[in-house]
Amino acid sequence: MNLLDMFSLGFTNLWRTRLRTFLTLLGVVIGIAALTSMVSFGTGMQKNVEDTFANNDLFTSMTVTSEEIDLEGMMHDAMEEDTVQKQSIPLNDSLIQVIREIEGVNTVFPEIWFVVKLEIGEETSSTNVNAVPASMGEFKPYNDLFAGKFFDNDSSKEVVIRWETLKRLKIIAEDEDKPYSLSEKDSLDGVCILPVDSILGRKIKVISAVVNAPQIALGGLMNIGADNQPFKENISEYVICGILKKASSFSNDAYKGGIVIPMKTARAIPRTNFTSMWNFFSKKKKKGGYNSLYVRVEEIEDVKFVKKELEQIGVKVFSIGDQLKEIRRVFMIMDAILGAIGTIALIVASLGIINTMIMSILERTREIGVMKAIGGSEWEIRKIFFVEASAIGLVGAIFGLILGWMVSRVANYVVNTSIMPAGEETVILFYFPLWLVLGAIVFSVVVSLAAGLYPASRAARINPVEALRHD
Repeated sequence: MNLLDMFSLGFTNLWRTRLRTFLTLLGVVIGIAALTSMVSFGTGMQKNVEDTFANNDLFTSMTVTSEEIDLEGMMHDAMEEDTVQKQSIPLNDSLIQVIREIEGVNTVFPEIWFVVKLEIGEETSSTNVNAVPASMGEFKPYNDLFAGKFFDNDSSKEVVIRWETLKRLKIIAEDEDKPYSLSEKDSLDGVCILPVDSILGRKIKVISAVVNAPQIALGGLMNIGADNQPFKENISEYVICGILKKASSFSNDAYKGGIVIPMKTARAIPRTNFTSMWNFFSKKKKKGGYNSLYVRVEEIEDVKFVKKELEQIGVKVFSIGDQLKEIRRVFMIMDAILGAIGTIALIVASLGIINTMIMSILERTREIGVMKAIGGSEWEIRKIFFVEASAIGLVGAIFGLILGWMVSRVANYVVNTSIMPAGEETVILFYFPLWLVLGAIVFSVVVSLAAGLYPASRAARINPVEALRHD
């Protein structure tokens, strides 16, 4: 008896007991659906996080800082300048040039952040300025804007604004592919939806705070009034040339600038010389240094080499790429836990396979005796039952994957329409990579074969003489 005959005989036997086979199959289908949907949720979460990092160019970038500030020493000797900060490499233009010469470095520039107030028409909103060179327009996320273009030189009077920042200014940039519906709260707040053509080219005021030195020198701090404030506002006017895409629900853009301004233009904006309390104590700032530097490498593979070179210079380096292995490890543990829960359902289904196979043996004892009497070997008898068990596993896996995919689509739709805030980017929570699809099929077949092992062995051991006497 060849393999084709065994498959034909196996499927014929399963078809004869259609109801019992269907119920057994149903258990496998539910088990595979539970297993794949849970694992796909874990892989979907991992993919969303990694894609968000990749889309923001975080895997090919790193932040360079000086030595950490010695908090204990600073608090103990706050008045002694020599003990305020540990000896460190100053982050200045000379260091930038040294870093630029390192093999694999694509670009390097100082990270300049400061708080401003934006004004469009009658609306205002506070945010951070992110100063970047025009060359960053070649890289993510600046090379794929929601609308418009990136500025083309470092002295440009054009700026790129975030979609979320516009919303805080009560302007919704219209997306033709995904229409935005104003909620009752939006309507009450005066939010309006505008086509991008009416936003691009529009003027925006950037208001920064500067120290009112004459008033402070005259003792203004002791007699603060309407006309002698220690700080005054400086207003700079620019043109919106581009809009950044809406942030993903898996990204943390709280630290991102609400408006992106060319590097030289941002440096020319009058402002206070500190962005946090550490600037009061940092000797680097007094020497014309920077708080941190942004370094971008050509490829992810260059991160390790460039980081090693930077550390040899004596600076501290932080890279999200270093955490990638740990991130994947966390998700692997989560996938294992979710997979274990889903596997329980499949194990329960395997008990149904064992029951079906044993019942089949009892019903076909005489048939098995005839096959052995005419020369069928024990191995051939085993293979017939293995074929039946594997068929249940294969068909159950296919329909289980379909059911799992359908359940995940429904769950994804409910989350995006009922739970996620209006206007948020659609999130794909479930991901079915090829390895999961093939793995589910193989796993189902293996579990089914394991479940059929005992019934097949029992069938092979049947005595043909006693089997022929069986009613």
